[in-house]
Amino acid sequence: MVIVLKNNCDKNQLDRLTAWMREMNIEPHFTHGQNQTIMGLVGDTSKIDVDMLGALDIVESIKRVSEPYKQANRKFHPEDTVIELENGTKIGGGNLMVMAGPCSIESEEQLTEIAKSVKASGANVLRGGAFKPRTSPYAFQGMREDGLQLLVKVKEKIGIPVVTEIMDYEHLPLFENVDIIQVGARNMQNFELLKHLGRCDKPILLKRGLSNTLEELLMSAEYIMSEGNEKVILCERGIRTFETATRNTLDISAVPLLHQMTHLPVVIDPSHATGKASLVPSMALAAVVAGADGLIIEVHNNPQKALCDGAQSLTPEQFDDLAGRIEGAKQVAYR
Repeated sequence: MVIVLKNNCDKNQLDRLTAWMREMNIEPHFTHGQNQTIMGLVGDTSKIDVDMLGALDIVESIKRVSEPYKQANRKFHPEDTVIELENGTKIGGGNLMVMAGPCSIESEEQLTEIAKSVKASGANVLRGGAFKPRTSPYAFQGMREDGLQLLVKVKEKIGIPVVTEIMDYEHLPLFENVDIIQVGARNMQNFELLKHLGRCDKPILLKRGLSNTLEELLMSAEYIMSEGNEKVILCERGIRTFETATRNTLDISAVPLLHQMTHLPVVIDPSHATGKASLVPSMALAAVVAGADGLIIEVHNNPQKALCDGAQSLTPEQFDDLAGRIEGAKQVAYR
């Protein structure tokens, strides 16, 4: 349920209304916009007398929210959520954030070289995998803790925020100096992990699962938000269909649809979506024109020798060219 409050409503009446809701085990969440304040109610609202509520002097209107996701719902929060990193980098609300770097951290030299190049090309955040979930147990699983230490070291050396994937909530203490924690497609419905991430104060990049609907993605975001962490970034990374020409099928329609459904920022991962470096620029530009709030792109200084996903990685030179074209696409998207 959403209550739209009148402008300049009486604070004492609002405090009494808030206390009444909490007595019924309903938690109010406030969104203060330019023209109105919205009070979103999370809990069993079936016992609320809507007529009595609507008669209160401070209430402008009341709306029922039929969707199962509440806090992630745009009806609760009409204005876009803007997430700001410690260095001032913003995502959402017309700010386009570009994350770039290797699928997997392989060495300090490799990561440093790539970090310098993507930052020079305009990337806002360095991506790099330390813990790597792989289909085969015999494939390279990442450098794990050593990789995280290298990522933080390069972050401090180059001066760029970092994003990397978490596999287990027991690893959370290792992510203290990570700016954005990524939840991979395979863990989108790892609800215990999501609840633990909801209790930390870091932005969470939540990737859509291989075969999950947009509503299921938003319900996973709700798990995080219901624990108190509202800094959730949604990521469309391609879904599994009958098509075999690409690694996955990029659901570009997810961008405008999610913007209608939720106030959370939406990022596109064209690398995992296509699995082919030659397709990444086109899909990245399409995502920007569709209104995406960010991109996460794999870049490797020697894709042919990459330990993970070299076929979908751009070279630093290719990324630099794409970065210039992204600026032009932004002008089309934000006109």
